[in-house]
Amino acid sequence: MTTHHDELRQAPLLAALSDAQLDRVLQRSARVRLVPGQVLFRQGEPAARFYFVRDGQVRLFRLAPDGAEKVIELIGPGQTFAEAVMFMSETAGSGRFPVCAAALEAAQVLAIDSADFAAMLRESPQTCFALLGDLSRRLHGMIAEIDSLTLLSAQGRVARWLLRELSSAEPGVGPTLRLSVSKAVLASRLSIQPETFSRVTRRLMDQGIIRVHGELVEILDRDALGRVADGD
Repeated sequence: MTTHHDELRQAPLLAALSDAQLDRVLQRSARVRLVPGQVLFRQGEPAARFYFVRDGQVRLFRLAPDGAEKVIELIGPGQTFAEAVMFMSETAGSGRFPVCAAALEAAQVLAIDSADFAAMLRESPQTCFALLGDLSRRLHGMIAEIDSLTLLSAQGRVARWLLRELSSAEPGVGPTLRLSVSKAVLASRLSIQPETFSRVTRRLMDQGIIRVHGELVEILDRDALGRVADGD
């Protein structure tokens, strides 16, 4: 399976690169296949590369001193991750990963050389601005998530997540979502317990707002779901 320029340009960070720059990225990258559950890197390890997901899904998580996991982000095809580590030290590529990364399912990722990419940034102000834009979007997303975690109830968090997933669905897709990860992983992502997630979905079903069929969640009343997401 060959990586093409159009595939790489799905990622905002890589979208502004020229064909020559993308060729350089590909020439100095390594393709990595991951089996479900396989750890790609652990927090604290030296970060010489960042990653582009070609297919599958990767979860980023931190480990508490007691070994408990907190899922920070779920990364899917066309997305990059761990690129910010390039700027965590004076020497590009010598930072350390602040999180762990592991495959949720069989996945293929492209491991991109951070030091060489940083050198390319110095040669291209346009690429620097593209990177800043991508990191800014992620920062705003994290701020919105902090607001959600601190201001919303568990029910509000689940409702907001459902609406966000619905808004990012492909055009033409009806008001039905397929849960792409386990309820335990999703609960960790929303900073709630798995049993709390189950109680919330049952409550939303009892209220006639959603219907759940295994991995499928059908949105029956989007307006009501919006009111729950707003904390009403």
